[in-house]
Amino acid sequence: MNETYAPHQTSHQSTDRTRAILCHLSLIISAVLSLGMLAFVGPLIFWFIYKDKSDLVRNAAAGSFNFAVTLALASMVASILAFTVILLPAAWIIWAVIYIVSIVIPIIAAMAASRYQKYRYPLTLPLLR
Repeated sequence: MNETYAPHQTSHQSTDRTRAILCHLSLIISAVLSLGMLAFVGPLIFWFIYKDKSDLVRNAAAGSFNFAVTLALASMVASILAFTVILLPAAWIIWAVIYIVSIVIPIIAAMAASRYQKYRYPLTLPLLR
């Protein structure tokens, strides 16, 4: 039977990988705990703690934070559109897209981090690096 095994990993690399995965998933966790208002807090905490320790975790935290802020700004735009009766359907569509994207994209990013790959979130404002 031919089986392929992953190359030998040190515990440091494995820990960095786990932290990067948690960083991406913290976006979803902090959004659920704060009803979407403070989704950026989890990634920001990871960034402050690990920005000088691990390149993989720093990139994961910065990407997650930037993505959360971008989604918050899109939600604010939808809120402004909701004040007008004519643009209310557009606001509902934007909110639906934000809801779906805020769940799917961090999961995809966490899967990339599990393979030690840096994930670049789509359409984000580069605030943290």
